Amino acid sequence: MTGIPTTPADHSLADVMPSIAASLGLDLRNPLALPPARDAVLVLVDGLGAELIRQHADVAPTLSAMTTRMISAGFPATTATSLTSLAVGAPCSRHGIVGYSFALPDEGAETPTVFNSLRWTTGSAEGPSALDRFPPREVQVLPSLLELLTEEGVDVTYVMREDFRASGLTRAAFRAEGEYRPAISLQEIREAILGVVAAPSTSRRFVYSYFGDLDLIGHIHGPGSPEWIQSLREVDAFVAGLATDLPPDCGMLVTADHGMVAAETVIDIDATPSLLADVEAVAGEARVRHVHARAGSESAVLAAWREELAGHARVLSREQALDEQLFGPGREHADRLGHVVAVATGGVILARTHHEKMESGLLGHHGANTAAEQHIPLILR
Repeated sequence: MTGIPTTPADHSLADVMPSIAASLGLDLRNPLALPPARDAVLVLVDGLGAELIRQHADVAPTLSAMTTRMISAGFPATTATSLTSLAVGAPCSRHGIVGYSFALPDEGAETPTVFNSLRWTTGSAEGPSALDRFPPREVQVLPSLLELLTEEGVDVTYVMREDFRASGLTRAAFRAEGEYRPAISLQEIREAILGVVAAPSTSRRFVYSYFGDLDLIGHIHGPGSPEWIQSLREVDAFVAGLATDLPPDCGMLVTADHGMVAAETVIDIDATPSLLADVEAVAGEARVRHVHARAGSESAVLAAWREELAGHARVLSREQALDEQLFGPGREHADRLGHVVAVATGGVILARTHHEKMESGLLGHHGANTAAEQHIPLILR
């Protein structure tokens, strides 16, 4: 038996940073009811789904035992969206990073410009940089909770890969200035975190750390593969050691941005003419697609996608997605959604083997609203 609950509490990743800030003494809501702490450490393990921890409790005993609470990633369950929701404390309907990629208005362009929010490129993940064309603070305008921490005198430290320091997503979501300690391996992350909170200080401190290898291995080899199992085992040992070694007055929270499912059925959009008829652009990722129709063809495209993907995906109109608050409450960024939104079910992926060669060959995917993708751990110490 494990301590992992079978359903998440009525909280999401957007509740994490307000709660941490409140625990550090800021006058903010504390939906997760975190206890007061002098310092706080947040570890985000990319791809660490709660359902995956449950399935592999034998190799992750610490994670299994410590996951006594569970929250939802938010929709879509993808890194760029989730990290922004975490940083600003709001769903993507408010912050506007509505997927791995989505369309942005582009003056002078005849068709919608597909923008990749994880890589901050246009056209595809390998496309040209969009830092000048789409400035991060214009694409995402909400303030970050980390900015509020610095304004209130909390020292903020980032522990993650050096190449993330000036990325478009970091500039858009986290925004706050702070000390930066480059780290890739779990050992480097551990040493950097302990190096910050173990040193004497008259200021409150917040450390945000990110580890991405589990997600990368899951994408390449599949969740549950021997390579993924070994990475999970290493994450488990890391969390066990960190929980033991952090000072007693330092709060620790470990969570994730999404879970993951294995690809079982591949539907290739690029090889299916009915899915491309009267379509100007297809964005999103293999588990959630945004489809932009030519003017006047919205209904026809919706009907075609529903017929072709029956039994493989839930296909909604933009208005239906907004009415259901699929992306969260509000309509501020409705034009970034496709005229048609397709959410894959089961182990289906909606691939684009011509336009997204790298992504289409992956064995692990995420984005949709299944429990495996949505449920993430809330590990506290």
